[in-house]
Amino acid sequence: MSQDGDRQALQDVMLSYAAAVDDRDMARYRACFADDAEIVGFGEATITGADTWTASVESQLEAFSATQHLMSPQLATVSGDQASARTDVQALHVLKDTDGAVFTLWATYLTDFVRTGEGWKIARHELVVRGTQQTP
Repeated sequence: MSQDGDRQALQDVMLSYAAAVDDRDMARYRACFADDAEIVGFGEATITGADTWTASVESQLEAFSATQHLMSPQLATVSGDQASARTDVQALHVLKDTDGAVFTLWATYLTDFVRTGEGWKIARHELVVRGTQQTP
């Protein structure tokens, strides 16, 4: 695959990641990750393993009636069967059992990918929080 094709494929993984969260499609979400993916910055502890991470996200989503993840174009580097990308995100989370309170997150994803027989997969995913806001 060409560099441009690889970069498009990496962006597609991240767009699929965001769409899967917002659609609550956990099978699609899980498919974005390598089995031994490492997840950093989404809490105090590093999480290892795509199944563990997917179950954690599914549980966390129970607090929200809706979410929307808006992703920026990526700044990606590809080197053979490995790649890394910076993707900025604005994530809106509508809190359940409120009169429409919204928690907004501004952040950057620092993501390492590995090429597999099934395409590019997330090998390491780090959240760098830039700011948050909750509106009533």
